[in-house]
Amino acid sequence: MYEINRKDTIDLLSNLVAIESTYFEEEEIIDYVCDWLSDNKLQPRIHEYFDSKVTKFHGKNVISELVGDKNGPTICLNGHLDTVNLCEGWVKNPKGEIEGDILYGRGALDMKSGCAAILMAIKAFKENHESFGGKIITTLVSDEEGPYGLGTNALIEDGILNDVDLSIITEPSSGFTGIEFPTLCLGARGGYGLNVEFFGKSAHAATPELGINAITEASKFVKEIDNIEYLKDDFLGEGNACVISIEGDGGACSVPDYAKVTLFWHIVVGEDPDTIVEYIEKAIERAELKGDYKINFREAPSEGSKGFMPYKVDESLNEVKSFKESIAKICGKEAAVTSFSSIGDFDYLGTRLGGAPALVFGAAGKNFHGANEYVEIDSVVKTAEILYDYLVKTLV
Repeated sequence: MYEINRKDTIDLLSNLVAIESTYFEEEEIIDYVCDWLSDNKLQPRIHEYFDSKVTKFHGKNVISELVGDKNGPTICLNGHLDTVNLCEGWVKNPKGEIEGDILYGRGALDMKSGCAAILMAIKAFKENHESFGGKIITTLVSDEEGPYGLGTNALIEDGILNDVDLSIITEPSSGFTGIEFPTLCLGARGGYGLNVEFFGKSAHAATPELGINAITEASKFVKEIDNIEYLKDDFLGEGNACVISIEGDGGACSVPDYAKVTLFWHIVVGEDPDTIVEYIEKAIERAELKGDYKINFREAPSEGSKGFMPYKVDESLNEVKSFKESIAKICGKEAAVTSFSSIGDFDYLGTRLGGAPALVFGAAGKNFHGANEYVEIDSVVKTAEILYDYLVKTLV
């Protein structure tokens, strides 16, 4: 059984966490990862993209390919280098602080832990196996935490992942699900951002009965959301609609004639934008609204980035069985198998690569997207060892 160097893993992860890399601000960490890959003879290259439609963001992804001398599958290892914004309430150092087996820091769990595990695994593979079949394509991307997942979306739209047979995304599956490590996610819910506009009729606030209050109408709709009967999936559960904001203003003394409810809507397999529209229209019908309305899905940089479609992976696939065997070998116990409740680059990889399975597996920890985020170091090391074991078993 191959052991990944724990100290080197901690050093790498600590260096990644120390670099601030809020989404849209990833230049420094991309430079660091490129240098690390070069130092370890892993031949990085930069993939650039530009969203000219919505965000006007010029982004970069880091790619490293190991190509075998024989035929075999193409495996994509995917992780994101960006983090969310720094929130209030931190007591630990958000740039990194170690206590025993715990490493605190912004992005320590989500998901610099997974990126470190990928890098340690491919370093070990490069050092130990000159001859193998197939290809490993490592993609460490920008802007996963942003609204559109621009980095991975660009990889797909530019055809870089066309030949991928399997994706492994090292998001912290144990940390996100709250299930003890090791946990393997074989699918995820999808989701779409949208808003519903409500159009009323203005009147003086002294005589509101002469108008149609758009905010009141919007509130009736929001109340009806609780009564939606969502499609239930035996593995993914069911979707939900979360109200993000309600906007409207009647001025100093007027009935507001306009309101807008912004939502994020999670869906399961069998649901799509059309079913979301149906849910909304039925809720509005039940609310017996007086005014008009309009449903608008959010503007997106491209067709593929309009939303995140849900997916499931068949547990009986040979790739899944083999990966589970590697988990059991390294951890000494079977993996818990479940699904991701939210969205991420795994949705893109699991639904837009011609049916190639997308497995989500990563570290344990807590407080992702929150103060005092932390990762359990041992789970990072084991994640790297599991990746390495699976790559060797599959390609060598």
